[in-house]
Amino acid sequence: MTLRVDVLTLFPDAIAHYATTSVLGRAAQREVWALHLHDFRDATTDVHRSVDDTPFGGGAGMVLRAEPIIATIESVTNLPRPVIALTPSGRVFTHDVARELSELAGFTLLSGRYEGFDQRALDLVVDDEISLGDFVLSGGELAALCVIESVVRLLPGALGNDESSMDESFSRGLLEYPQYTKPAEVRGEHVPAILLSGDHARIDRWRHAQALRRTMERRPDLMTRRGGLSAQDHAILAEFPTLDEIERNG
Repeated sequence: MTLRVDVLTLFPDAIAHYATTSVLGRAAQREVWALHLHDFRDATTDVHRSVDDTPFGGGAGMVLRAEPIIATIESVTNLPRPVIALTPSGRVFTHDVARELSELAGFTLLSGRYEGFDQRALDLVVDDEISLGDFVLSGGELAALCVIESVVRLLPGALGNDESSMDESFSRGLLEYPQYTKPAEVRGEHVPAILLSGDHARIDRWRHAQALRRTMERRPDLMTRRGGLSAQDHAILAEFPTLDEIERNG
């Protein structure tokens, strides 16, 4: 099944260009996903193709008008649901949300500009709102691309090795373990010997210990959300106390 992703935006070319590159481009060629872009400026009726206006009640900036957005959504045949607006007030986008979206047949992203959307557009045609985090962008195109790439890479066939997405940060509620590649020594810093040992079962345990430790140090909130350490986690941490203990950790 091909995942369909529709995006409503004032800058379709910005999304279209990036979607042809790297993982997204290759996945599209394999028909893992398909992108459909809609410029809601096309739904305007005035000569200037106006999509924004000053806010009622006063205030700085311009607000995206509801009607062009509603008209665009109503005009698209088989527009995939849910329609998700990218807004600072939406639920925070996480790996779990990406996984949730990856299990759908499709979804639609509404990308904004200026001071945001007329609330009536959100009330009348939007099913959900998502935020990338506690910061503000000039527009929703970058946010849309972040959501799309996070979702597409979870789909079977999107990556060269489907198991790659299982070992990444957040896939098991943990940050990813430290990675190393050739050469084995860089300016006096050596790859942990355990990674050269060929003992893959022990390497897996070592990596899990490092992921646990990194998460506890850098993102304790993730550890809390995960429910803390299990008995198995405690055993693995005891087996590999710290990265600096050369004899135990290589």
